[in-house]
Amino acid sequence: MASPTLAPVRILQQLNWRYATKKFDPDRKIPDDVWRTLEQSLVLAPSSFGLQPWKFFVVRNPNLRQQLRQHAWDQSQVTEASHLVVLAIKTDIDASDVPPYIDRIAEVRQMPKDNLEGLANMIEGYLKEPPYPLQPDAWSAKQVYLALGFFLYSAAMLGIDTCPMEGFVPAEFDKILELPKQGYAATVLCAAGYRAEDDKYADLAKVRYETEEVVQYID
Repeated sequence: MASPTLAPVRILQQLNWRYATKKFDPDRKIPDDVWRTLEQSLVLAPSSFGLQPWKFFVVRNPNLRQQLRQHAWDQSQVTEASHLVVLAIKTDIDASDVPPYIDRIAEVRQMPKDNLEGLANMIEGYLKEPPYPLQPDAWSAKQVYLALGFFLYSAAMLGIDTCPMEGFVPAEFDKILELPKQGYAATVLCAAGYRAEDDKYADLAKVRYETEEVVQYID
């Protein structure tokens, strides 16, 4: 399969264009085909061992989004963006989550599960006796943020505005969306859509430290 490429200048243009959108245009919706691509950016995101300890809840119900807004510092992005994604971890992940993943590998790659015994043992061993103190939910949260990064990048490349959000009360989101019943817990939000023309933050210069301050080469 050929590796698709984007011009380096195009990537930098889009990364400079994106910002954490504070005000969305509530009348503009992401087209279905574009959303399907963004959805797949979450599905295709990397995770440690490929274990995917997550689920992404796309809240489309306006009434639910209004309820959630009350527990997200009344931030307008929750209700005005075209889409709201609640990125959630699979809680208390452990060795019992490995066999279903191994089954999936065998199915997709059409190979005997016996060939995957070594991989299964390695993942199970890591989860049972990690090389450093491991809190399962904290570990899963790290994986969810990888998916968030993929989503933000993909949106920027497609000209879709986003706003990642940690300013919310996870316990209230869990309660309203009944996530614990499904074995998940809200970790971070991301609103997606199109910036409002009068969002005063849209044209502000992006503030970053100089490259030399944050990138160091070790020869």
